[in-house]
Amino acid sequence: MTSLTTSFVSPGAMNSLINSAPAETLEITSEQRSALAERFRQVSLPHHRRLDAWMVERGAGVLTPFRWSPTTARRVLGNAALRYRLAHQVSAMAALDEVVVDHLSRAASGYARRGSLSTWLCELSTAQLALVTSDALNWSHSLEEIARSVDGAVEVADSDAYYDVATGRTTLRGRRDLISTTSEQRTIIRVRAGAPGRTAGAGLRADLTIDAFSQPTGHVAQQIIGVWPDAGLLLRVEGSLEDLKAGARDLLRVANLQHTAYFQRALAS
Repeated sequence: MTSLTTSFVSPGAMNSLINSAPAETLEITSEQRSALAERFRQVSLPHHRRLDAWMVERGAGVLTPFRWSPTTARRVLGNAALRYRLAHQVSAMAALDEVVVDHLSRAASGYARRGSLSTWLCELSTAQLALVTSDALNWSHSLEEIARSVDGAVEVADSDAYYDVATGRTTLRGRRDLISTTSEQRTIIRVRAGAPGRTAGAGLRADLTIDAFSQPTGHVAQQIIGVWPDAGLLLRVEGSLEDLKAGARDLLRVANLQHTAYFQRALAS
């Protein structure tokens, strides 16, 4: 049975969950990597695809193309701003300005690829850019509050977790915002807007599974904690073998939906 713990946001709640993490550390084996790759090869597509927890939560086989918006950009900008703020000890606004200016400079110099966040920001009007900046600043503030509520060492993740499935034409993307580490355990923290739905646990399992496979050592984090500040809720999934298997099954289920939908369209055309 998979594990899912729910608690309310309160002083000490995050530390209580972190300190109660399972002591056992699992490790992804080469046989497990090979087995996952074989399953994905069976439902591969003619083109490359990317799967993540968002698709798992919605059971999405066919998705609309990704588009940048204030909502999709705020996490990328806000996380980067907090990393800069903690590294250089500047104000939250000054850190965000540095991040935005860096993106605009890359677009202006021609180093940003088409469709990237940098090129999208460069195309915005002054009013639109102000809206994006405001959303990102609010996100950065929320993330910093959560980070400072953790007693132990915590860092803003340098990037999301990516795992390319060998010969499966598939990249898995696991979101991670904060990482709490001690000598004995590692906890991934995900920050989410709104309120958790009934499939939120499945999304956390997918993120945990992808993070584990992305680690060169194969070490599995002891747990992943989802934080919904707007709803005042915390959800935890432990890094157990059952949860990893469930996360892998959910990702494969989405891949199978995409595989079936693609060939149904091909036969109908």
